Amino acid sequence: MPEALSSLAQSMGISNLAGGGALIVALIFLTALTFTWRFIPGVRDFAVRVGWADQPNERRLNKEPLPNAGGLAIFAGFVVSVVVAWALRPIFIQDVQIQVLAILLGATILVLTGFIDDQYGLSPAFRLAVQLLSAVLLVVNGLHIDYNAIPFLPSVPDAVNQPLGIAITILWVIGLTNAMNLLDGVDGVVGGVSFVASMVLLATAAQFPDRGTAVILLAGLGGAALGYLRHNYNPSRIIMGDAGSYLFGYTLAAVSMLGTLKFSAGASLFVPLLVMALPILDTAQVVVGRLARGIRNPLGHPDKTHLHHRLLAATGQARRTALIMWMVALLCGVVGMIAQGVRPLAILATVVFTVLCLWFVAYRRVRAQGREQEQALTTGTE
Repeated sequence: MPEALSSLAQSMGISNLAGGGALIVALIFLTALTFTWRFIPGVRDFAVRVGWADQPNERRLNKEPLPNAGGLAIFAGFVVSVVVAWALRPIFIQDVQIQVLAILLGATILVLTGFIDDQYGLSPAFRLAVQLLSAVLLVVNGLHIDYNAIPFLPSVPDAVNQPLGIAITILWVIGLTNAMNLLDGVDGVVGGVSFVASMVLLATAAQFPDRGTAVILLAGLGGAALGYLRHNYNPSRIIMGDAGSYLFGYTLAAVSMLGTLKFSAGASLFVPLLVMALPILDTAQVVVGRLARGIRNPLGHPDKTHLHHRLLAATGQARRTALIMWMVALLCGVVGMIAQGVRPLAILATVVFTVLCLWFVAYRRVRAQGREQEQALTTGTE
């Protein structure tokens, strides 16, 4: 039986099931999931008391003040899972601990910036400067894209390769950070898309024995996203705010460089690009549209031209909109895994696991809403 399980694991790309790596990954995922799931109600109650909330306006869907401190809970769940990983298997991150610390520091800076912006408002120029600082922090600690490793592009001399790779890296990090932020407009969309992206990149990185650190970080990020989604699926009781969307965009961009982007063979760059295709395309069409309308600062003028807004107008339901966005993101992820050469059984397992997890949290949120309505009716009749 153990040999059969080991053989099955190897057919899915898990290099060493007996080594306990798979169990550690599962534990880290469950740690982030459980902590975030249980921590958010307390954060929500505190946010309500102190007024950390988005007020209704013509762009937002909420009809009453909605707590916007979910990003803090997501970040806490992610960090707790990383600490657990460090305690259980420090050898996993020993060789890249500087890069891991750089990712955590950059994420911390952006989470704090996003949270302050949520509560008090910051200028677009200041937010962009902080994003640039966080991206440079990754570069100076060895996390950057090798331009000559990008397939289908002409090679350049070494003197040009490094600065060009650094410029692409900064564009990648800042672009994805803002893309995730702009995608956050309908309950459950960013949480679900981030969970899908985390699971797809995790499955891809798990095919390679030297990408254990990426797998660990993605397990923690995915678990935190799923724990948050339990409270954010429509009708949401809390939203992540800029703090949460910055965290997801920045961390996914950074961890993808720690894992799949560093491969020089085949279509390795296509994996994160295809996984992130939904937020990237959404941002591109919004920016182009705003520039065409004569808006000089396309990122500083919010509107309702995003894909999720258009889909919401077509479906008339936030839940259906989120489900469609999740499935499109998963389809993009499958294409990315195929391009990377991930084994079919691993792709199937990733899809099944991802769909089951999303169904579980959506079901729990809908069931909880039913109980809330029943309690409201009972209280009203009394």
